[in-house]
Amino acid sequence: MFRSSKLFIVLLVLILATAAFAFAAQNTMPLVTVAGEGAQTISGYDVQNVNYNLNTAVNPSLITSVDFDLVPAAPLTLNVTVQLDSTGGAFYSCTSGDGTNWSCDTTATAIDVPTADRLRVITLD
Repeated sequence: MFRSSKLFIVLLVLILATAAFAFAAQNTMPLVTVAGEGAQTISGYDVQNVNYNLNTAVNPSLITSVDFDLVPAAPLTLNVTVQLDSTGGAFYSCTSGDGTNWSCDTTATAIDVPTADRLRVITLD
């Protein structure tokens, strides 16, 4: 009887030690992850100095491009697109020469001023 209670106590201590180790383990998250779970703050960019350019020569109700600044400056390798229609319209690719000033050509899928009801800027690495 004494021997079985010692065995029970030893097993209980081992179980508690294993449980404590499991709770103490941590999952660190590098900037590039391939597995695991974690959380990081989304820093994002401020979109400033937005300018909608109209097709004044042919039809001034059509937007030909959108220009804006991203603050802080973004890497030139960043994939930047905009969407101007909240009902799921086209996405337009943007280009930049310095990472701050971005221009998005909207002539491929013409959008008129009344349809453009929001500016959605998406940046992807």
